[in-house]
Amino acid sequence: MGKDEMVTRLFLQYLQVEKNYSQYTIEYYHGDLLDFRLFMSEQSITEFEQVEYSDVRLFLTKLFNQKLSRKSVARKISSLRSFYKFLLREKLVSKNPFAGVSIPKVDKRLPNFFYEEELAILFQACDISEPIGQRNRAILELLYATGIRVSECCSIHLQDIDMDLSTLLVHGKGRKDRYVPFGSFAAEALERYITEGREAIMQQNKQSHDVLFVNFRGGPLTTRGLRTVLNKIVEQSSLNSKIHPHKLRHSFATHLLNNGADMRTVQELLGHENLSSTQIYTHVTKDYLKKTYMEHHPRA
Repeated sequence: MGKDEMVTRLFLQYLQVEKNYSQYTIEYYHGDLLDFRLFMSEQSITEFEQVEYSDVRLFLTKLFNQKLSRKSVARKISSLRSFYKFLLREKLVSKNPFAGVSIPKVDKRLPNFFYEEELAILFQACDISEPIGQRNRAILELLYATGIRVSECCSIHLQDIDMDLSTLLVHGKGRKDRYVPFGSFAAEALERYITEGREAIMQQNKQSHDVLFVNFRGGPLTTRGLRTVLNKIVEQSSLNSKIHPHKLRHSFATHLLNNGADMRTVQELLGHENLSSTQIYTHVTKDYLKKTYMEHHPRA
């Protein structure tokens, strides 16, 4: 194993163990590092210590010449800046050439969300007479009821659920835990899945573990597997649009705000560290209010 590869592996372990990032996020970081190492090879740069600010500017130019979006470029720069911060901390380099690079401003897209009628169609697409259908309904109900991330959903263990208090212990980003309540629809779906569907899948495959959501073989459901599950639910429904896992999270936040919830409460439920991350939903609710006004006010 070469020195660069060893350092890269150390950084990825740091993201997993100390930062508690999801495997999905870590894969993005790894891809960004591989892209930069390829650039270094093209420029005959053999060590991370040799990278200068001028090299970083050249790397930026290359990214824009590849017609990458501002969002993709910003993410790569952010990944590499974090990587060099780690190298500095470990005293593997003496400077961070990415420290002075300004990240391109990304145009914020308004989050997509489901209307309540669309959600009803999704829920009905799950055949709750079958174990897999019971699992799928429980996943949908819980994601919409709590607004949790896909990675958080896949890391739920049976002991994290308090059915008496209807609360869920969520293991969030950066090892920050939070309690999130859920309603009667999610409770009913979870109860049915845990006592019937999950039990049947586990027994059939002779599995024994306490991860809540399982695949058809009884093993823990991965984030990639959960995305596949959601796409299959959409295919089985009469909806034409594709589903992104965050769309349920966006729906959770948008519907709460539309029905009068305050911003701070939604921030805490979502597990956002900064209120600015939550404030994007105000744009959606303003559009919703304007649309409602235009449709129903006699003088609109």
